[in-house]
Amino acid sequence: MMYFDSNYILKCYLPEPNAHLVRALAAQPTTKVCSIWGRTEVLAALHRKLCEGSLTAKTLKTVWMHFETDEKAGVWTWLPLDRPVQKFVERHFLSLSTSTYLRSGDATHLATAALHGLTDIYSHDKHLLAAAPSFGLVGRDVLP
Repeated sequence: MMYFDSNYILKCYLPEPNAHLVRALAAQPTTKVCSIWGRTEVLAALHRKLCEGSLTAKTLKTVWMHFETDEKAGVWTWLPLDRPVQKFVERHFLSLSTSTYLRSGDATHLATAALHGLTDIYSHDKHLLAAAPSFGLVGRDVLP
């Protein structure tokens, strides 16, 4: 299994610099997983790009339809955001060093990956990658 955060999932659908590297990774014949929270983050990121003017409403809907088609085909497997994940996040925030900057969504991804037995997490988010070892994970990024 490979854990992709929403940042990596989005790169599979948008023509961003070097996104082909993430798409090549996603094409590997293994299950790609993410917290169900990531599904909301993907749509929120698309909406943000609409507001910024880098996506049209038509393109947003087309990308979302493609995403949902992939979802139905089993490209993405969603892991639950449940009480154990929340408690794991709480414990980590209470013990993180003051030099570790971490947002709640990133902590949710890290906790979900750790609790589901993954050893690696794929992201292009520098804060998530830096905090990964605090959750017993190796942060990986195929992008330069």
